[in-house]
Amino acid sequence: MNADFSERRVKMVDGQIRTTDVTSAPLIEAMLSVPREAFVGAGQRDLAYIDEDIRITDGVSGGGARYLMEPSPLAKLLQLAEISDTDSVLDVGCGTGYSAALLSRIAKSVVALESDPALAEAAKSTLSALDCQNTTVVIGPLPQGHAAAAPYDVIFIGGSVEEVPAA
Repeated sequence: MNADFSERRVKMVDGQIRTTDVTSAPLIEAMLSVPREAFVGAGQRDLAYIDEDIRITDGVSGGGARYLMEPSPLAKLLQLAEISDTDSVLDVGCGTGYSAALLSRIAKSVVALESDPALAEAAKSTLSALDCQNTTVVIGPLPQGHAAAAPYDVIFIGGSVEEVPAA
C-alpha cells in the first residue's frame, strides 16, 4: 500500500471522522485499514480521501450517476446502525464495494447487493483482493433486496432513496 495513501487515510479519520463524533472503535479501525483509493478509478485516487462524494459511474439503463459516499456521513450512518461482530448485513447499492469492505471488518457477514454489473464486478474484484472473505457480492434489482440470504440484522442503503421499498 502506498505510504502517501496511508497517511491520507489517517488524516481522513482524524480530521473528518473523529471530529463528527464517530467514536466506535471497530468502525474507526475499519476506516483506518480499508484503502478507500482502491474503490475509485485510477484517475480519481488522489481524491479518495476528500470529504466529498466521488462519482463512480454515470449510470446505466436510465439510472442516475452513482457515487462513493463521502467518508463522514458514511461513518455516522454506520455508527448509528450499531453493527456488531455477530450481525448479518445487507449492503444495498454497494457500488464499487467500499461500504461492504468497511462492513466486513465489523460484521459477521455481508451481502453486497448491486444492480450495475460493472460496479458489481469491480466490487467483487476489490473485495477479493482485500481478503474480505465474509462478503458476497450479488447482482440484482436494489428495491427487491436479496431475500435468499435473509434474515439480516442490519440493512444498509448506500445512498439516498425517495421511498424505502417494503421488500
